[in-house]
Amino acid sequence: MIVKLPPFVPCLASPLEQFSVLPLIPIHFGWVDLSITNSAIYCLLIFVSLRFVWNLILKNGGNVVPSRYQAAAEMIYDFVLSLANEQLGKNAQPYLAIVFTSFLYILAGNLIGLIPFSFATTAQLVVAFALSFSLFIGVTFIGVKKHGLHFLSFFLPSGAPIGLAPLLVVIELISYIFRPISLGVRLFANMTAGHSLLAIIAGFGWSIGTCGSPVAIAAFIPIGVIVVIYGLELAVAFLQAYVFGVLLCIYLKDAIELH
Repeated sequence: MIVKLPPFVPCLASPLEQFSVLPLIPIHFGWVDLSITNSAIYCLLIFVSLRFVWNLILKNGGNVVPSRYQAAAEMIYDFVLSLANEQLGKNAQPYLAIVFTSFLYILAGNLIGLIPFSFATTAQLVVAFALSFSLFIGVTFIGVKKHGLHFLSFFLPSGAPIGLAPLLVVIELISYIFRPISLGVRLFANMTAGHSLLAIIAGFGWSIGTCGSPVAIAAFIPIGVIVVIYGLELAVAFLQAYVFGVLLCIYLKDAIELH
């Protein structure tokens, strides 16, 4: 017996459809497209949400006896502070703001993306690259400003033979250029893979549940799997923000101290 699925079953759609960038307010100036998209709206939503919640929790500098929300905010701050101190040591304080902001923005973007029917901005390659390349340019600028032309010595490890200098410079330069690429791709790939897996299993569970046969009771199995994977994705959301923060601190340390 052949069982036909209803035409509205969502499993027929691609699991990558959830990452589609759609123009909500078309804005065109000749060949320049400045349309406001769902991705731009969610990026703005993350910023506004962070600013509003943080100001609300720490209004007037916070309470002497912290509330539960203030205690949670202070725990996050202390976590990033310890991370920066561990990697940067005495140089951590001037760069704590950018490390903390990057960590908080990526964490919020990852968590908001896990809300059903929302949009995962950190699973967009352009957003991940915008974060990684902008920070990479800033870190490079810090290194050049601090060391001047001596910053170029970063591409030639100390004690290296002069005869190998041309080869080592090329290798170090390529490695340095690929830093923002690997930083962005790591965030993008991990978030895309998790969301796609959830969509695939959810579609599979919906197909089983709506097939109209006794087998439909087996739909509880994919639902259980989704709950487990969703819990793992919550951990991945935090882990990716942590990894991004750690690597940013390492790149800052390299720019400040060179080799």
